[in-house]
Amino acid sequence: MQLQARDIEAAIPLWPQLAGSVPRIINYSENHTFRFDKAGGASYTLRVHRPDYQSIANIESELAWLAALRRDTGLPIPEPVAGRNGELLQGFLAPDGALRQAVLFRFLAGHEPSPDSGLLGLFGRLGNYAARMHEHATHWQRPAAFTRQSWSAGNILDSDGLWGDWRIAPGVTADIRSLLDRLDAALRRRLAAYGLGAGRYGLIHADMRLGNLLVDGDDVSLIDFDDCGFCWFTYDFAAAISFHETHATVPALKAAWLESYQAVRPLDKDDIASIDDMIMLRRMALLAWIGSHAETDLAQTHMAGFAAGTAELAEYYLGDAIGR
Repeated sequence: MQLQARDIEAAIPLWPQLAGSVPRIINYSENHTFRFDKAGGASYTLRVHRPDYQSIANIESELAWLAALRRDTGLPIPEPVAGRNGELLQGFLAPDGALRQAVLFRFLAGHEPSPDSGLLGLFGRLGNYAARMHEHATHWQRPAAFTRQSWSAGNILDSDGLWGDWRIAPGVTADIRSLLDRLDAALRRRLAAYGLGAGRYGLIHADMRLGNLLVDGDDVSLIDFDDCGFCWFTYDFAAAISFHETHATVPALKAAWLESYQAVRPLDKDDIASIDDMIMLRRMALLAWIGSHAETDLAQTHMAGFAAGTAELAEYYLGDAIGR
């Protein structure tokens, strides 16, 4: 169900900062995001969580990592705002009777970059951001109750995957299904061989796509940690090119990302080789997501031809993988 501004009236009194302001929806994807502007004052964004996606413990763990990253790294990431009761995570009853969870953030200025806007410098910045986050995650002592999902091969590719079943996504014909079944098997095999070593697998953002970047002049903010979880570190590059894996600039963007990443956190040859596996794993995750979130504008924007494009990428990947 897509919420409207009137559906979150019960949430507004939970934060004294929102008194007298009127919400307007600015995004509906996994969650709903509303913007509040106070006359002559500060602006805020309210994230209203999708029911039955992240648990309360998962959301609180995300907020714990955000706080640690803000404290320890200085990365330009969202700042949550505590409610009237001092808690960051608030619950309210929507008009349909469902209990919704919500988090308020201080507004960050900027716009989503376009894939055709010249992204080399931006991807240099993203490589730096990713390396600093991964370095932090490797050494951070997580709270005892910390819990986040694992973006493992099984949790993405299985029929009951975290984002749905790619096999029933729009456009998956019998021929495409046969090819993607081979891709599925190859990914599982290669990622099992790559392994879950502490230097290559850990806590990551997991959704550093263009839609989660805000560019404001020379400033680039990284938002929406809602999908952060445990995965291979190089998956953060694959997520950065989400929905644009076939764009002609991808090799140059990869080189820019790697150069800035390795200036902070060196990778070995197996790590670098794994990027191709991550691109295909992410593409399969997105294929499943489009099927399970078909009501969203984002899914509808990319739905046409996405399964066929995934098959084309799979043909190249499987042909190339034979030589590896």
